Amino acid sequence: MSATDVGDGVIDNIIIDSAAHRWWGLLTLIVLAAAVTLLTWDVGKGRAATPSTRWSFLAAQIALVGQALLGIKLLDQGQGIVQLYIHYIGGLIPLGAFLAGGWLARGDTPRSARILLILLVVGLASGVMAFTIGQAYVNG
Repeated sequence: MSATDVGDGVIDNIIIDSAAHRWWGLLTLIVLAAAVTLLTWDVGKGRAATPSTRWSFLAAQIALVGQALLGIKLLDQGQGIVQLYIHYIGGLIPLGAFLAGGWLARGDTPRSARILLILLVVGLASGVMAFTIGQAYVNG
């Protein structure tokens, strides 16, 4: 028995329903919108991101990574090939917004919180775009 025989195809044997991607996507948008709302509140008060806002960032990032992993698995299953570019561009821009935020604006000062808010609004808009276009392809 070779090393490739052990666990060969275990991931391939797991089949993910595309509805899981849709529902997780909706959850992701809700969590991302909550993070943007909390940060908007902090920026409106002229302060840096509060600890609860930072926790919402973590929840949004976890949801985004989960959504990306579900999407990759669905692409591996041969689903959603038509939407490939929509998913890669529109779906990964929110992760890029968090990455850019980590480099440019962590929200630890009022000024960086404003910059981070702009990045996250762009990420949320991109996520909404990817979700709605994806739904149009599924429904049409």
